[in-house]
Amino acid sequence: MKNGGISMKNEQTELNRFDSAIIAILAKDGRISITDLAKRIGLSKSPTQARLKRLEEAGVILGYRALLDPIRLGLDHVAFVEVRLNDTRDAALRAFNAAVIKVPEIEQAHMIASHFDYLLKVRTRSMTDYRRFLGDTISGLPHVASTSTYVAMEAVKETMLTDGT
Repeated sequence: MKNGGISMKNEQTELNRFDSAIIAILAKDGRISITDLAKRIGLSKSPTQARLKRLEEAGVILGYRALLDPIRLGLDHVAFVEVRLNDTRDAALRAFNAAVIKVPEIEQAHMIASHFDYLLKVRTRSMTDYRRFLGDTISGLPHVASTSTYVAMEAVKETMLTDGT
């Protein structure tokens, strides 16, 4: 549901045990065949395909992708950036959100109820690259008034939703 351009994701889809099993299996193995998925959940192929299509259409399953190791790709500098905006009216929030979505170095962006407005997770190759990115990109995003950066020294836990709950 959209509210003035700000995404409001409060709608929950009812899941039965087969749906939950499909989600749990796909979260761990997105490349499993329909035949193998059907065997694992105890249904035939046709009802499994129908359930999978319904989960995709309902937006429970957003897509399928490869998980990449950012360290092996040379992207081992992670910074969390507090962003304060100079305007928090709806139009300003929409402009900021639209701009952030287009920036690949920003892995995550969360609107926060705090003394700042957004928390960004940014991944770059180095501190030098990050400093350039902060000055050229983050500071140039719509309505940015100020930022504070926290550099991660080590990722202790980074997981995606994998158990279907």
